[in-house]
Amino acid sequence: MAVRKDMRKVTDAERAEIIRLHGEGKGRNEIARLIGRAQRTVSIVCGEEGLVFDVTMTEEATRHRVAQLANRRAMLAEALQDDAERLTAQLREPATVYRIGGSSNFYTERQVDEPPADAKKDLMGAAGIASKKSLKLVPPEREDTEGLTAVDQWLRGMIGGE
Repeated sequence: MAVRKDMRKVTDAERAEIIRLHGEGKGRNEIARLIGRAQRTVSIVCGEEGLVFDVTMTEEATRHRVAQLANRRAMLAEALQDDAERLTAQLREPATVYRIGGSSNFYTERQVDEPPADAKKDLMGAAGIASKKSLKLVPPEREDTEGLTAVDQWLRGMIGGE
């Protein structure tokens, strides 16, 4: 007889109910929920009775979930690419620089034509991270490099294009 962690034996009534529900085409998890037992218990009882579960629905659900996740990764990659482009555009846009300082923590600000060098460095770093993460989520399709010159191949290798 199958037992649970609490060593509660499966009763004949529970066994009959598991077999009946299996005959109705219910899945293991649903049977376990309906009878208030662990999924493993249901699997053991069904195994002892020579019953198997139809996995085609599970396989289809898994394929569907994998497709959903791929779509979500693509959407995230697109958002990261948008962020990278927005951050890169900020490198040449007017910006406000400010400073808080002095003994009274006095705040001053002014408009500049472009961000200062340290801000540009931060923007480029953030854009690079966003772009790299986007490419990791949805890598570009590999191109045939047979027709490239040695210099082109070397240059692609240097910038990460392989």
